[in-house]
Amino acid sequence: MYDFYDKGDRHITLRPEGTAGVVRAFVENKLYGPENQKPVKTYYMGPMFRYERPQSGRLREFHQIGVEAFGVDNPALDVEVMAMAVDLLKSFGLDSLKLALNTLGDQATRTAYRQALVDYLTPFADQLSDDSKERLTKNPLRILDSKDEGDQEIVANAPQILDYLTDDAKQHFQTVTDLLDDLGIAYEVDANMVRGLDYYNHTIFEIMSDAKSLGGKWTTVCAGGRYNGLVEQLGGPETPGIGFGLGVERLLLILADQELDLNDDLDAYVVGIGQETSATSFALVQAIRAQGFTADRDYLDRKPKAQFKTASKLGAKVTITLGKKELESQMANVKNMVTGNQVEVPLADLKTKFTQILAEITKEEA
Repeated sequence: MYDFYDKGDRHITLRPEGTAGVVRAFVENKLYGPENQKPVKTYYMGPMFRYERPQSGRLREFHQIGVEAFGVDNPALDVEVMAMAVDLLKSFGLDSLKLALNTLGDQATRTAYRQALVDYLTPFADQLSDDSKERLTKNPLRILDSKDEGDQEIVANAPQILDYLTDDAKQHFQTVTDLLDDLGIAYEVDANMVRGLDYYNHTIFEIMSDAKSLGGKWTTVCAGGRYNGLVEQLGGPETPGIGFGLGVERLLLILADQELDLNDDLDAYVVGIGQETSATSFALVQAIRAQGFTADRDYLDRKPKAQFKTASKLGAKVTITLGKKELESQMANVKNMVTGNQVEVPLADLKTKFTQILAEITKEEA
């Protein structure tokens, strides 16, 4: 982490991830109280900082979008969080995604498995990488996640946590996989997945992409899991939680790799001719937006040609032209920007029936 003293000799640590901060806010604002419906669902987005070697898709300053849900230990919530993450990535147009999951079980599972792992790894202690030698006494599960080829050969035959699950932990994970099957969400169980943060337990997951921009290998874009116990560690009552974090920079690399664009086309652009149309243009834009559509207009008093050029650049589906004649007749000229088809429509209808008008003028594109 970035951990240092500033010029005022204040001890500063930059946040490396979003979950702990959200949990702290959850505790400080007493959102665990009975007046709040469970689960308490939250989201965040913003910059994070990790002091590590920069590489493609891994920056020292990066941005993260995340969700956290508190107060429910039901495995169905685990599946809801994973399904939301999958749906979110698919909504961006991403394909070739892989959902990998594992369970770290409950505390009894972790205790038994930790001892089994230490017993297995100790004879190989001299052959482990320097990082893994240190982890052997602090957190041996992290050795399973080592990128060192020598470590990977050693852990290939290590005991698997799935063989040490308590009955409760086994039932929790079985319910998760059953529900994923019911929803038709494909997944792979990776028994060596441990995640990089030590507060996880029960379900953990990663959603990966093999985009060329990330080296063509399966690389994590979104990851998360359950962290029952973290709320207590940060001063709150016993409260289960689960969430995920999504790396924005990695997402943008994949979108660029697949030539995808997050920008939505504009539904309507109002072309106003003359200063006298300004008030009506503004009212029309607001009315269209109020009906659930995107709309915009010119604010620079430009000539119609420049406004039509902007409408085209913004991908507007239709333009609505207002001039002195249209104000007098209370009729506007609506133009399909793909086909060039034009119709005259009463201004009153545009303000209340834009759904039907847009469907009618664009139906010939289908």
